[in-house]
Amino acid sequence: MIRLLKHLKYLKKPAVASMIFVVLSHVASLVLPVMMSSIINNGIANEDMDYIKNVGILMMAVSAVGVVISVLNSYYSSKTSAEYGRLLRREIFLKVEDLSQSDIDKIGTPSLITRCTNDVKVMQDFVLQGLRMIISVPVMLVGGVFMAFFLNPKLATIIFAVVPVIGVIAGIVLKFVLPLFRKRQKLVDAVNRFIREKLTGIRVIRAFNRSEHEDSKFDEKNESLSAITLKFQRIMSVLIPICIVLVICALDCLIMVAAKNLDSLHYIEDAPKLMSAIGDLQAFVIYMITIVAAVTMAAAMFVIVPRAKISANRIIEVLEIEPGIKDPEKPESVKEYMKGTVEFRNVCFGYEDAQSYVLTDISFTAEKGKVTAIIGSTGSGKTTIANLISRFYDVTKGEVLFDGTDVRKLSQDDLHSRISLVPQKSVLFSGTIEENLRYGDENATQEDMRKALEISQSAEFVDKLPEGINSVLSQNGTNLSGGQKQRLSIARALTRKAEVYIFDDSFSALDFKTDALLRKALRENIDATVIIVAQRVGTIIDADKIIVLDEGRVAGIGKHSELMESCSVYSEIYHSQISEEVAL
Repeated sequence: MIRLLKHLKYLKKPAVASMIFVVLSHVASLVLPVMMSSIINNGIANEDMDYIKNVGILMMAVSAVGVVISVLNSYYSSKTSAEYGRLLRREIFLKVEDLSQSDIDKIGTPSLITRCTNDVKVMQDFVLQGLRMIISVPVMLVGGVFMAFFLNPKLATIIFAVVPVIGVIAGIVLKFVLPLFRKRQKLVDAVNRFIREKLTGIRVIRAFNRSEHEDSKFDEKNESLSAITLKFQRIMSVLIPICIVLVICALDCLIMVAAKNLDSLHYIEDAPKLMSAIGDLQAFVIYMITIVAAVTMAAAMFVIVPRAKISANRIIEVLEIEPGIKDPEKPESVKEYMKGTVEFRNVCFGYEDAQSYVLTDISFTAEKGKVTAIIGSTGSGKTTIANLISRFYDVTKGEVLFDGTDVRKLSQDDLHSRISLVPQKSVLFSGTIEENLRYGDENATQEDMRKALEISQSAEFVDKLPEGINSVLSQNGTNLSGGQKQRLSIARALTRKAEVYIFDDSFSALDFKTDALLRKALRENIDATVIIVAQRVGTIIDADKIIVLDEGRVAGIGKHSELMESCSVYSEIYHSQISEEVAL
């Protein structure tokens, strides 16, 4: 937790200002009872109206100043808390950006979202309450005890009978609350994961008429979270009523003791002493309530701190992850080559904790100005090859070379700046079409974007939109068809003038005519290394080099005509697809 609080050093001024105003606010509240007691003891007892008026005006002034100080304290403590939350969320977000896909998979996307929102909110509330309570408790406790003993040491001993009991109650609550909060955070992760999965697959749920089934599953998880939250709140709510009862009991004892002292005084002979005792009693009651409130706040901190500690540990778990893929200390440069040749040399790859390799002994070369295609059955490792080129994962054995340099010796920024990738799942961002295209190159000209749209066969449907290239896309392009999303994803990749273009099964939603036109435009306009991952033979039939994968191994390399004669796996794929097309 101490590590997470380091961000407060950037917020030194508002944090210090908040603590100063807290002290001043409580000093003002401690002075007011004495002034009230003085009015009763000296003003009312002596029937001195001028004294009552003067002290009353002074009390009003002190109260007004106290109100202003309280407002300033709330402002600066809230500002510090909000800025702290912003800095912490930013650090988590930047850390997640540096993580590899396998690192993200270990924690899970829903849990990362919870840690970046819910857990940060807990830490933010801890800072807010801490700035108010950490200073308030000692000021209220020390100031209240001092003033109480100053007024009446005998009555002050009643307080010490209440404080230990409140401390014991806080310890019992702490013992039960901590495990519950830890379990609650895991349930929050589970609910977020469930909601994210179901919202992503909402169309599938409706298509299979499984809404009621999914509703019941959600109700089960939601009720579990609600039940533990209620249990958590019930235990938390026990502390305040018990403390209130204890305070009332202490007040009863205080009034009983004071009443005995007052009973010994005679109204006429000891009137000044009687009024003085009443004034002191009134002030003493306020100081006792202040002391008990300070103890109650301290008990609440014993609950807030462990809760914040759990959230802090969850955040630190993310921040302390060592990225599985790191830049070398002295990365090599590939700027002088500018060729874009990609070579796999005896590559083997297996996911962490996997029993076997996904890819085994893969070797091939993809050259500039040529189209290299990768085809194979589902699960043969096609997408994995695309991920290894971009270094989303590192090879287990062998080397992936970019212009003769192992990609592990290059900085990731340098490598990614030379690669333009169209992922298997089309991803578009909310905003205009132009903003999405500029995601490939923020300095792209209108001519660059127009050319990219034409090559990707997107210009025709974009021109028909009401705002053209300035038309707004919803999140993930849900207001477009699957084929339109794919073509815009391709256009975004083409906007970047890269050395290597990787199309990971990104023609699957296109009809055969659009597919052929797009491939023809690529060949005529793109002078770079083009790698196409596909399942349709028609998409890669005219490629300069076709790599056939079968269960993670290379089954054949060559052109279409060569593979039809030499590679039975490719021939089977071709004939099965041709037969399907004929049947249709």
